[in-house]
Amino acid sequence: MVVKAILSDDAIQVVTHINDWKSAIKLASQPLLKAKMISSVYVENMIASVNSNGPYMVLTDYFALMHARPGVGVSRAGMSLLVTKQAVDLAGKPVKVFLILAAKDNTSHLEWLQAIMSIFMDEQKYRRILTGNREQIAKLFN
Repeated sequence: MVVKAILSDDAIQVVTHINDWKSAIKLASQPLLKAKMISSVYVENMIASVNSNGPYMVLTDYFALMHARPGVGVSRAGMSLLVTKQAVDLAGKPVKVFLILAAKDNTSHLEWLQAIMSIFMDEQKYRRILTGNREQIAKLFN
């Protein structure tokens, strides 16, 4: 399945608590940085985007699809996921799920984004993600 290639097992992290949304973005980005899929420029651009535009990346209760301009700081498209058991305030919105999307251009990521979002849009699967059980979360994406 296309999703497995994009959200690999080692790109999924679960923590009990994190201090703030900037730290959450930085931690959530670590698997992509480590794999050299993105550079720190991309991480800084995501933070700057929230600072400039507010919490528009919070799409639903507890879920943020974090991203920045396609291509800038992205060497290879990918995704990583951070689930925090305690919600973090992101510009006035509580977030537990930080899905990092790194795209090379405006279109090539749409197919795998659609595949992965179908998992998040399934209420039962989304509740399983919110429980913060890493093993259960990884099973959803394999």
